[in-house]
Amino acid sequence: MSARGVAVLLSWLSCCGSALWRYSSNSPNYRIFSTRSTIKLEYEGTLFSEWSVPRTCSIKNKSSPKTELRCSSPGVQTIRPIVTGPDLEEERYLSVDVSHTCFLWYYNVINFIHNLTQVVTVWIYDPENADPNELLRNANEPSLNSIILSKQFATLGQKPTIQTFLERKVYFPHRQMKNGAWQITIPMNSDVLKEIEGNQVAFQDCFIADILFLLTTPLLTMPEIPGFLPISSPQGSQLIADWAACVPSSVVVVADMETFQTNNSFHTWTRIRVPPNILTDDERHSVSDVTLSEDGIFFLINDILYIKKFSAFTRLGEDVNLPNGGIIGITSRKWCWVKYLLKDKGRRSNMAVWTENEVYLGYTSLEFVKIITTEKLKELLNLSSAATLTIHNVEYTGHPLELAVLLNYCMTCNAIKKIYLAIYNEDTKQWVYQDFALDVTIDTFLIPHFIYSAMPELILQDKHRIYYYYHNFTDTGVVQTPTEFGNLSSLSHNSIIHDVFIDYYGNIMVKMENNVMFYFKINIKDALKLHLWTNSTIKSLISLNSSGQIYLIYVFENGTVHPQEYPLKLEAQSVTFNTKEKCPFMAFHNNIFGVFYFLDKGQNLTVWAQIVYLENIGLYIIVESYGPNILEKKDHVHYEIASGYCTKTMTITFSQNINYEAVDDYFKLQHENTGLLLVRVRPSDYAKTCPVAPKVFQIAVGCDAGKFIAVKGFNKKECLHYDFFYIIEKSYLRTRPSKHLRVQYNWEKYGCPLRVDFREKFHPLIQLYNENGYVEDVEVNFIVWEIHGRDDYSFNTTMKKNYKHCFSYAIGKPGDLNQPYEIINKSNHNHLVWPLDHSGMYVFRVKILDPNYSPSAYLVAAFLFLLMLLFFTILVLSYFHYMRIYREYIYVPFYKSERKPKNN
Repeated sequence: MSARGVAVLLSWLSCCGSALWRYSSNSPNYRIFSTRSTIKLEYEGTLFSEWSVPRTCSIKNKSSPKTELRCSSPGVQTIRPIVTGPDLEEERYLSVDVSHTCFLWYYNVINFIHNLTQVVTVWIYDPENADPNELLRNANEPSLNSIILSKQFATLGQKPTIQTFLERKVYFPHRQMKNGAWQITIPMNSDVLKEIEGNQVAFQDCFIADILFLLTTPLLTMPEIPGFLPISSPQGSQLIADWAACVPSSVVVVADMETFQTNNSFHTWTRIRVPPNILTDDERHSVSDVTLSEDGIFFLINDILYIKKFSAFTRLGEDVNLPNGGIIGITSRKWCWVKYLLKDKGRRSNMAVWTENEVYLGYTSLEFVKIITTEKLKELLNLSSAATLTIHNVEYTGHPLELAVLLNYCMTCNAIKKIYLAIYNEDTKQWVYQDFALDVTIDTFLIPHFIYSAMPELILQDKHRIYYYYHNFTDTGVVQTPTEFGNLSSLSHNSIIHDVFIDYYGNIMVKMENNVMFYFKINIKDALKLHLWTNSTIKSLISLNSSGQIYLIYVFENGTVHPQEYPLKLEAQSVTFNTKEKCPFMAFHNNIFGVFYFLDKGQNLTVWAQIVYLENIGLYIIVESYGPNILEKKDHVHYEIASGYCTKTMTITFSQNINYEAVDDYFKLQHENTGLLLVRVRPSDYAKTCPVAPKVFQIAVGCDAGKFIAVKGFNKKECLHYDFFYIIEKSYLRTRPSKHLRVQYNWEKYGCPLRVDFREKFHPLIQLYNENGYVEDVEVNFIVWEIHGRDDYSFNTTMKKNYKHCFSYAIGKPGDLNQPYEIINKSNHNHLVWPLDHSGMYVFRVKILDPNYSPSAYLVAAFLFLLMLLFFTILVLSYFHYMRIYREYIYVPFYKSERKPKNN
């Protein structure tokens, strides 16, 4: 935001309404808030007299509503504006740290579409001595101060890296520092959450804070086309928004005068408008819901669904398998799961659409499928056929493959109705009725918000209260407040609830229509009122920025949008200071760095978690799982006590001990023991003041489709690809056909052939890979056979050499043990033997024989990889004879057949 934009924002925020005050710092997202920081104070209102600050803090001008503050001593600093009149302004208790983290990483990105890479320019800056463009995130190159600082760190050995969050891939600068900055080239991929990390190097006892950020492929906002008209919600309504679950900086906001879109948390934005003559004026100002997807932006207008693409605005109905009207709601996913397991090879939807009696799931390319009707739900849930059952609301859960449906159930439907809940799994296609029932008045409307958790846990909002349903619906109630028995409206001048926001760290914020906000955390049953931050007349929303931090979106009456960072951690510390609420544990550590783990056959996963707490509190670690019962779980707890502190360390091992050998139905057994589990590791007690959240992760059990096998020594790139045909003589084929076989070599499928001398003992080494590269050598047995039916090769080992009695005595004689032994493994020294009288091209297929080993897709019995071998038998080891054979079989196309060499 420009300096003028900041001035406009402050002007709008302070234009009218009740008095309030705020603070800010130069560090983005309040990352550094220490004795070194400049704290900017700002009072809104007409009754200001002066600032009241502690003696340990120095203030630039205590009589100015806008001033700067520095606190030389760490700790909780009590700050309050003194005003004229009988009323007192609220005071804040700001936690000022003493920290050796003083500097930050700045990054700038250049996209190269032609090779799908991004060059990230990185430098170090001091937020207390930065250029204004650096503070506003508008800088394209480092300022002079930043150049000097970055070079100083470089001489001390500093060099940044970029690490991806999911795959933990690390990228290094590809050249020396240039103009005071480093450049790092990274590929564009779906692992959009990244972190800039540096070495532990200090300058003047100050370190650099690592930074977490979103880096996506270039995302386009829809252009503003001249002549198009505004589309909005009804006059006076609150803001409506949706964002991409895995790219929360990509947001669409519907206000009562315009619709806005951004891909960078409203650092920049555009207006979304629609062509004339499609909607009436009333329809254009009647948006009731919005959803953002890969296909475009969906608008719900007067019970009809529309989609806005770059240049088109289209009504959707029967042409895409949706009803032409009667749609009462749409929703999209709220939690990001980049990876998940679909064992039945199904699909995962990206949005849901519903009427009073039907639920549809939406997929990419505008494909919609009806999954249920209320009549069918009556049968599945064993509900009375005489009752009235309608769909109340629909929302995606915290599970990557599940959807929840709230149902209205009543008999007479005059005053009271029951709300039931059913969950649908998109993989199993099963509906599960939950232990959930809530009696409400007939006109009550509830909005569900599922928590980022392993179990189905949610909170519900009506106009005035928040209901909680924790621990798989076993712990339920109304979120309480210090007064008014949980009625948030009574604590906010009779305003009603506008929005509930939950982040990945377990923070829950409830925003009222007049911008009063309340705060609590997951599994907590009471909420506290936050300090007033925004004027009651401003339309606002809570969202996540590109660093995963909470910020506020403001939409003003002049049709402009401004973002503002919100210091939730500092504000929460302030409102809990006088409550004397303490986190029951001192520390909660673990080694769960990923959110997705794959357990293949024979594998196990071991993680640990550690909790440190004061003696005699009696805490412990809880491990919860949700999903099919297909894993064994063993845990071990190590306990220590010293100096009044207790430390409990729990080691948890997940494993599956299924033997697939000699089973009646291999695929059925494999299917029964394949699935997806969600696991949460958490302390037994929790509080609003706890700084860390429970760990949630997936365990996918089954065959990893990302794994594949390859033969050591082969590649697909280091050779010239061209049209290549070769002939296999009919006498070399197993079926002895009447004609020679003409074969076209498939370079894309088989890769580059490997040249092998006929005298070499070729023992193929099979290696296991995944999307990150080499995993291990395959130790188990496998067989190979030539895919075109060649049988002019053999093996050096016979069955006789490997024959062993299965019992202590044997009856009768075994068969012909002089046959070739075709089973190969890494250590049995069995290898392929080639013919001595001719050369040829062989394409082999490999099949793993061990049923407990699964390096590829689910069809283990089918082929897993194609192995390409090119063999040249060279009888006369002369250079010219070798070149003749090479030229004959590689560079001469189409009609040349394999020939037996002449006898000399």
